[in-house]
Amino acid sequence: MMDATPLTFGQEMSAFVSQLDLGIEAIEQALPSVCAIAQGGTAVGTGLNAPKGFARAIADRLREQTGLPITSADNKFAALAGHEPLVRLHGACKQIAVTLMKLANDLRLLGSGPRAGLAEVRLPANEPGSSIMPGKVNPTQCEALSMLACQVIGNDSSLSMAASQGHLQLNVFKPLIIYNLLQSIRLLADGSNSFRQHCLQGLEVDADKMHEHLDNSLMLVTALNPLIGYDKAAEIAKKAWQEGSSLKQAAMALGYLSEAEFDQHVQARHMLGE
Repeated sequence: MMDATPLTFGQEMSAFVSQLDLGIEAIEQALPSVCAIAQGGTAVGTGLNAPKGFARAIADRLREQTGLPITSADNKFAALAGHEPLVRLHGACKQIAVTLMKLANDLRLLGSGPRAGLAEVRLPANEPGSSIMPGKVNPTQCEALSMLACQVIGNDSSLSMAASQGHLQLNVFKPLIIYNLLQSIRLLADGSNSFRQHCLQGLEVDADKMHEHLDNSLMLVTALNPLIGYDKAAEIAKKAWQEGSSLKQAAMALGYLSEAEFDQHVQARHMLGE
C-alpha cells in the first residue's frame, strides 16, 4: 500500500482480464470429467442388476437430449464413492471468486475519496447518500461482489469436506456438494452480470487525478538507479519527502544531477516496459 513505480490504467486492467481468462480456462478444463456419469454402476459400482449396455446407453441418450458431452464414467467405483470432478469444478469457481475479490477491492481503493482517498476512478452512484452523511457515495457493487466472493470461498471449504466423506463405496454428502456448487455458480453468474451492468459500464477514469499522483510520486526516482546508483537515488527521495520538495529540486540541491539531466532520465513513459 505504498507508492511504487508507474503503470498505465490499461496495464492495471489487463491483469484482471488475464486472471479471469485463467479462471474461465480452469472451468473449461474441469467440465469434461464432470460429464462422466456413474449411472449404470448401481449400488457399489459393479453394475449388478443393470441391463447389459445400460451405462453407455443412458449416457448416449442424455448426451443427445442435453447437447452436453456426457459419457459413462470409466470407473464407476470412483464415480460413486468420490466426487473429485465436482471438487475440481468448484475449485475453478473459487479461483474466479478470488479474482473477483481482488478486482472489487482494487476498484474500491482506486475509487476511494473523493478527497481523502485515491479517487483515480469514479464509481457509478447507484445509491447516492448514506443514512447520516449527505452526498456520500458508497461502492455498493464492489461490496456486493466481495461478499459473494467470500461466500463462494466458504462454499469451497464445506464442499471439499463433504467430498472427503466418501466411506467405502458411497458418498452420501451429495446434497451438500450440489447445493454449494449450484449456489456458487448462481452467485458468480448473477454477481458478475450485476457488477458489469451497474459498475464497470459506468466507471469513469479521472485522468487529471492520475497525472497529479504521477507528478507527485517519489518513486519516479527509481529511473535514476542505473545512472547514479540506488543509495544516491534513495537519498534524493528521502530529501524530497522530508522537505516537501520535488525530486528534481532535491536532486539538484544534492548536486547529483543538473535540471537537464533529470528531465532526460526521469520520464514516466519510459518506465512502463512497453
